[in-house]
Amino acid sequence: MSDATKVKGPASYFPSIEKTYGKPIQHWQDIVRQQQGKTHMQIVTLLKTDHGLGHGHANAIVAATLAEMKS
Repeated sequence: MSDATKVKGPASYFPSIEKTYGKPIQHWQDIVRQQQGKTHMQIVTLLKTDHGLGHGHANAIVAATLAEMKS
């Protein structure tokens, strides 16, 4: 994969997240989208405590999803 096509930023974690937790990224993004009014870290904590995600994976999902929602 060339540098021009290589996925960067939080989305670079997505293949690992899908492999580790056995669910598509869409599943996790749907959960994040349902957390309106909560802060980034509140949603990260929810993913960690209620769904067993690691901090880095939860943070990547939240960061990517919230950025997408703002655009």
